[in-house]
Amino acid sequence: MALLILLTALLGDLGRELLRYDRAAIDAGQWWRLLTGNLVHVGWYHLLLNEIGLFILVLLCAERLPLRWWGARLLWLSLCVGLGIHWFSPETGWYVGLSGAQHGFFVIGLWPLARRGELIPIGCLLYLVGKLLWEEFGGGVISDTTAIGAEVLTWSHFSGAIGGGLWLLLFSRFEAKIHAKTDNKGD
Repeated sequence: MALLILLTALLGDLGRELLRYDRAAIDAGQWWRLLTGNLVHVGWYHLLLNEIGLFILVLLCAERLPLRWWGARLLWLSLCVGLGIHWFSPETGWYVGLSGAQHGFFVIGLWPLARRGELIPIGCLLYLVGKLLWEEFGGGVISDTTAIGAEVLTWSHFSGAIGGGLWLLLFSRFEAKIHAKTDNKGD
């Protein structure tokens, strides 16, 4: 995933323009932008922050998954973020960045660990919920708008976290069955 967003950054301004979430273009039929807006970034610093977020995700949630499951999760979370922005943030004309989907990845990755009673994942989930509530209702953006060069769209974070929760509700049992079959091969 880190390589994928790095490759989209190499497409430069033209790639960002063609792939970003753009409400008018989506309304005109360019539906892929609901997904691809999550893969492009405002600039290199914005990209670096999202890459660091992926690194932290892997450290906290060192779940071994086949590439197809990471892809399925990315597709689902990107769709949830894109649709969440489109339906519930009508004033948003454009959006770029992976942070919304990352919030969903953290929910998906931390929840099973928290259910087992692990304190660090429980603390991280509590922090995530507090951060989302503060961003939505407390009036403060925790991310640095000036540093990334664009306004932080907190609704993307909320949409990603909701998408993560929906993934757990809809797909976690199916995913567990697939893991069990994969783990038992060759036994």
